[in-house]
Amino acid sequence: MKRDNIILLKVSGVLRLVGLAVFLWTLSPVSRADTSPPVAVGAALNAAGISADNVSIVVQGVDDAVPVIFHNASRAMNPASVMKLVTSYAALDLLGPAFVWKTTVLSDAPIVDGVLSGNLYFRGSGDPRLALEQFWLLLRQLRSRGLKEIRGNIVLDRGAYATAPHNPASFDHKPLRTYNVGPNALLVNFQSLTLTLHYDEEEEGVRVFVETPYHDLAIDNRLKAVRGVCGDWREKFKVSAKGSQVTLDGNYPASCGDKLLFLAPWQANEQFMRLFRALWQELGGKWRGAMRVGTPPADAKQIAVHLSPPLSDVLNDLNKYSNNVMARQVFLTLSPRPATTSGAVQRVREWLGRKKIEMPTLVIENGSGLSRNERVSADELRRLLLDVWKSPVMPELVSSLPVAGVDGTLRRRLRDSPAYGRAHLKTGSLEGVRSVAGYVLDARGKRWVLVCIINDPRSGAGGPVIDALVEWVAERAGDALAAPTQNAPSGGETNGVGGNAPAPGAAL
Repeated sequence: MKRDNIILLKVSGVLRLVGLAVFLWTLSPVSRADTSPPVAVGAALNAAGISADNVSIVVQGVDDAVPVIFHNASRAMNPASVMKLVTSYAALDLLGPAFVWKTTVLSDAPIVDGVLSGNLYFRGSGDPRLALEQFWLLLRQLRSRGLKEIRGNIVLDRGAYATAPHNPASFDHKPLRTYNVGPNALLVNFQSLTLTLHYDEEEEGVRVFVETPYHDLAIDNRLKAVRGVCGDWREKFKVSAKGSQVTLDGNYPASCGDKLLFLAPWQANEQFMRLFRALWQELGGKWRGAMRVGTPPADAKQIAVHLSPPLSDVLNDLNKYSNNVMARQVFLTLSPRPATTSGAVQRVREWLGRKKIEMPTLVIENGSGLSRNERVSADELRRLLLDVWKSPVMPELVSSLPVAGVDGTLRRRLRDSPAYGRAHLKTGSLEGVRSVAGYVLDARGKRWVLVCIINDPRSGAGGPVIDALVEWVAERAGDALAAPTQNAPSGGETNGVGGNAPAPGAAL
């Protein structure tokens, strides 16, 4: 009898240890066995020819302790524009949703009878949203204060940034693409030129309309109207720029109708000068001086100032349309002045440490995701998004994300799916990369964090994979939480035997 009791106690102790081990296993997603994507996602991977080994997925309820899917999620991956989530959350938390940038105009001499005999200084602070309309309003302030003629020079103060010189061709050898514009403390109109390409039915030709006024701009239009589907119309012709002339040469499908073409044909100083001359002349002002970079003297007087929209509004444009130029500007704003990339990286890392958000694989190059070097894991983004959900700035960040089937980079996706209007997701796309991260509200009213990163040569075919995952979360994730064994089997079975017009600088 005594021996039986001893055996019973030993068995009971073993069972308690086993129960404790199971309990701890369910609490720690890192220690959990890797779970495969749902069957629909596995089928989409097979159809796209993408290896499941090159995909990271994590799905977890915002109020749950563990994920329902944790596939390859600890691996450091290139996230593309999903990296903007790190920049956006850091900016909202460190700067506040109401933060604004200031662009100031100063003079080193008084305005007498409408004439400034001295220099006019433009001092930037890194405003990401000083677009054409806002710049015009700033110049209109000068006219309303009586300034008619500038006899000195225009001096550009970009001292708020101390960044290295930027080569717009370094990323993909396409220096005229607006997403390749570098950071600039005095960024005006995204350093861009906007053209409208129009198929003229009567002339059966292509007309080019200049939407952005630039001094001495000449357009050499060699475009030929052709039949066929519109498709990837931007790749059907070449654009070149030399001095004041921009040349368009190639074919333009008539089926495209009207298309906006954003270009960055000039370096920052020349672009500022051409835009200023054109707008100042339209406003009736005169200027015959030169333009240079410098700083105003200590006794210079402020005569006009422009305040940007608040950060929360800036992030709406930045994330909805994945604007890389704006993301770089916001990221550098996090640095002590004068701003440097290393200063911004250091501040983000210190902030993550204070927030106790562990992101050991995180590599930040410019904060926009337009990079071959940036890295983060799906699990680290899960931690970030769960922290966002508990943060006071959660409403501002979530509302800045594209809504499935409604706006931004998701406006044409998931329209006829359970996720329509129920998913707020940041998207990312580079050659070899497709990604998405954010929140999905399922049919039962439960909110989920979802992260999916594909790093595969065939990632361009990964859209249906991501859509299948989002649809599964919107429709069936709750079932998986109740019965996690219904997930697709793990292993190699899924291996591949991928609103308004956006501002210049938006995603690829």
